[in-house]
Amino acid sequence: MRYTVAFLSLWMTCLTTACSQRESSKEATQARSSEASSEEAFLDSLQKDTFGYFWETTNAANGLIPDRAPSPSFSSIAAIGFGLSAYLVGVERGYISRDQATQRVLTTLRFLWKAPQNTDPVRTSGYQGFFYHFLDMQTGERFKQVELSTIDTVLLLGGVLSCQTYFDRDSAEEREIRQLADDLYKRVNWPWFQVRKPVLSMGWHPESGFIPSDWKGYNEAMLLYVLALASPTHPVEPDAWNAWTQTYDWMNYREQEHVNFAPLFGHQYSHLWIDFRGIQDGFMRSKGIDYFENSRRATLANRAYCVANPMKWKDYGPTIWGLTACDGPKDTTWVSDGTTRQFFSYRARGASGQEEVDDGTLTPTAAGGSVPFAPEVCIPALRAMKSKYGDRLYGQYGFYDAFNPSFPPSGWFDVDYLGIDQGPILLMIENHRSGFLWKLMQKNPYIQTGLRKAGFEGGWLDKKQ
Repeated sequence: MRYTVAFLSLWMTCLTTACSQRESSKEATQARSSEASSEEAFLDSLQKDTFGYFWETTNAANGLIPDRAPSPSFSSIAAIGFGLSAYLVGVERGYISRDQATQRVLTTLRFLWKAPQNTDPVRTSGYQGFFYHFLDMQTGERFKQVELSTIDTVLLLGGVLSCQTYFDRDSAEEREIRQLADDLYKRVNWPWFQVRKPVLSMGWHPESGFIPSDWKGYNEAMLLYVLALASPTHPVEPDAWNAWTQTYDWMNYREQEHVNFAPLFGHQYSHLWIDFRGIQDGFMRSKGIDYFENSRRATLANRAYCVANPMKWKDYGPTIWGLTACDGPKDTTWVSDGTTRQFFSYRARGASGQEEVDDGTLTPTAAGGSVPFAPEVCIPALRAMKSKYGDRLYGQYGFYDAFNPSFPPSGWFDVDYLGIDQGPILLMIENHRSGFLWKLMQKNPYIQTGLRKAGFEGGWLDKKQ
């Protein structure tokens, strides 16, 4: 009898423990589900709000998108490229209809195709198929004396070609979109910018000629070389890619071994349209990783620098971080406790083995544009910034461009949104959630051709043979 009672007692104890464990497991599952639901709701609202920047601030008569808002601004051709892809996300997410996107894209591409291309320093929008960095919002003519920009033209073309691939129906309007996109791409005379072959110059002014700087070292120019290699009308030779990769700086920074480039935008922009997961060129094959992993390491290194906070700026930490090009308070110095602190206005901030540029100014696009690379640290950062700073940092179109809690006397918060920083937030979150742009551009023959000419192999690229 004693054994029976003891057995029953033990059985009841085990049953109670098992029930407790099941209940605990159920509660943990519910907690994870609730957290996932909360995260999805946050990303939903952030994407929709950010989309509003491109849809609502655009000049609907010509499709030109402002460099910044609400401050009066010229148009940024790179922002137009981000906007063209943003419209596609808008259709997929249900923010706008396919017909609304079709009309906006047609307006934009028609304007760009008809905009004057000549050597006139004023009454022009571009030359040799390239566009000037900034254009007047109303006329589309060159803004002041800005450069004819290779990289900004490429970011424009990223959006143009995404529309070419997306609008695949056999209607007159969608056929026109595909043709205009093709014409805009084929018009670009890439070799004209090879003044110091085989690399490409960064820009040109009608007043003074080519900019003395070339696209060397790892940065946002991967897409530039891919599209230049793929051109069916004015291509550059594959030695351009090889020459470019030979100028990379591979080093260990903050315990992350990778090709270094200080501002995070250089690790993000080309990845908006190209899925680099599992494909490698000769350089990355020699290192045993791909460019996606390289950007992940750069993101983690950027965060590690901010967590270490060697300059002791206010609020830096595991969820408040992010250095890249952005607005800043102003170009000035401030003496505090005998230490001179330097601050900047717009500046390419960043942290790498090459340089550390840090004035206490952080920007949400640093984490937002890196969400696919390291969601486990980027999404909590975005949520923490919105929670901590509220409407000082988050407004009608999502995150304002930048903030500096250390700027005297009580911190600085931007009043503007910047198109080239809003774009990566919206588009890279979409790539993280659905892979939409990556899957879309895998089908684009120019992207495939350019990657192969650059020596990329493996993964999805081999499957597209």
